[in-house]
Amino acid sequence: MSAKLILLVGALAALASAVPRPDHPPVYHAPHPTYKQPGMPFDFSYAVRDPYSGNDYAHAQTSDGHVTSGSYSVALPDGRTEIVEFTADHDNGYVANVAYEGEASHPAPAPYHPPPSYHPAPSYHAPAPSYPPPPPHPHV
Repeated sequence: MSAKLILLVGALAALASAVPRPDHPPVYHAPHPTYKQPGMPFDFSYAVRDPYSGNDYAHAQTSDGHVTSGSYSVALPDGRTEIVEFTADHDNGYVANVAYEGEASHPAPAPYHPPPSYHPAPSYHAPAPSYPPPPPHPHV
């Protein structure tokens, strides 16, 4: 019995010493090394023009694996078109040339007129009673 008690106490002591204590900061190790991968050439473009919804934008981009360049354009709510031409690389970062076409217009908002209130004509008419009126009360 005492051997079991000694083993139990020893196991609890080992468990208590294995639990990290809050007064010791966590140990951090150096990050794993990273390896720079060579860039992959690519080329893509797309455009959307939907007069019904007012969407009008485009994007084109190419890369030789080292320098990425391209442009995108978007129709702005004020009637202008924003055109951005850009290049990006590891030496110069992202360099953009932003231009606007068209004239900005801000029409006056239409005056607010609340919708008319809806008051339907009553369609229900109370029916006439089908029973006779009560007789007069004798104590009145």
